[in-house]
Amino acid sequence: TFFLMDSPSRRRTLASYLQVLTKRNPAEAYTEEQIIKAIKQNEAGGKVDDICRDLGISSATFYNWRSKFVGLEVNEAQRLRELETENNKLKRLLADKLLEVEAMKDVLSKKW
Repeated sequence: TFFLMDSPSRRRTLASYLQVLTKRNPAEAYTEEQIIKAIKQNEAGGKVDDICRDLGISSATFYNWRSKFVGLEVNEAQRLRELETENNKLKRLLADKLLEVEAMKDVLSKKW
């Protein structure tokens, strides 16, 4: 068995290490409706620990959601997520094009 050391006191087999790498982000596993509902439960007096336990998330994830989605309705949160996805796509496209431009400059600057 192949072992990887991620800290001096713990060993992980390759299989368990790959499981950690492929684990989904908890924020991506929940819909905007579920996130808004959790925030509204907290605003209505629900305890953060209880809400987190019910959803299976950490309190840090909940506070990140709250800072991002507080005061938004479900349709606004959905639109926000769509815009973030589109923005990330455009950033990748821009980075690719800038890389292509730099490559072309390098090719054109060489004397043949």
